[in-house]
Amino acid sequence: MKILVTGGAGFIGSNLALKLESLGHEVIVVDDFRGSKKENLKGFAGNVVYGDVAHFDFSALGKVDVIFHQAAITDTLIEDEKEMMDANVGGFRNVIFFAESCNAKLIYASSAGVYGNNAAPNKESDELNPLNAYARSKAEMDKIARNYDGSIPLIVGLRYFNVYGPGESYKRHASSMAYQLAQQMKAGKRPRIFKFGEQKRDFIYVKDVVEANLSAMEAKKSCIVNIGTGKPESFNAMVKNLNEVLGKNLEPDYFDNPYGFYQNLTCAEVSRAKEKIGFAAKYSLAAGIKDYFRENGIS
Repeated sequence: MKILVTGGAGFIGSNLALKLESLGHEVIVVDDFRGSKKENLKGFAGNVVYGDVAHFDFSALGKVDVIFHQAAITDTLIEDEKEMMDANVGGFRNVIFFAESCNAKLIYASSAGVYGNNAAPNKESDELNPLNAYARSKAEMDKIARNYDGSIPLIVGLRYFNVYGPGESYKRHASSMAYQLAQQMKAGKRPRIFKFGEQKRDFIYVKDVVEANLSAMEAKKSCIVNIGTGKPESFNAMVKNLNEVLGKNLEPDYFDNPYGFYQNLTCAEVSRAKEKIGFAAKYSLAAGIKDYFRENGIS
């Protein structure tokens, strides 16, 4: 099949583009490289096109069979609502128009951020409570997808939880805690986490996220589903696993949480993903950390 991956030089997009190509598909990447890294596509033999998805003329690419829409401004610290909506929601609308012209399936990246501080586990039927411009843009994309009544054969939204894995180093402060803590520990520093490390997150390995996208391509009906493990792990557990993989014995450096509000638990309710797209995560935190740092190194 001929497949388009927007944001294909980004963290998740590059992992997905490389996997799709390895499966024998003709893959086109469109990326503006504002928040990505061309080195992520090392070894990629497909066509890489520079373009801002909100304004790009996709018709120049010809007809495609499937679109994986990963392009977005993902920095949750950006407060400019107009910039975020123009890029993320405007880009999504442009991609939908192209999908309509091709009669292509569309799988797009949403976010667990749409749930805000709702109590865990988060269900797709929960009322949304986005707390920043990024999350609000994703909630608006989900609204568009839910209300879509056009000619696209399939639209699937994937609400990613806490993704980590190879290809995220360029994200700096927005990279996963797995990456940030590993960087500290490799430098011989004690890993810094909020007191007393028992806060839990639904950490999901990027290879599982790629499989979720592949599964979504085969969905029978349009839907929006959570992409997580459903098994949250503590930051203490992450430090323990990193110590084992990196050959260290560093105790956490606990410090006071400076935030007035902080989620002590995030967790995906994952039964709908299994039902609608046949996806269930395979990597535990321990297995994901091992694969990431021992077998792939920090990339």
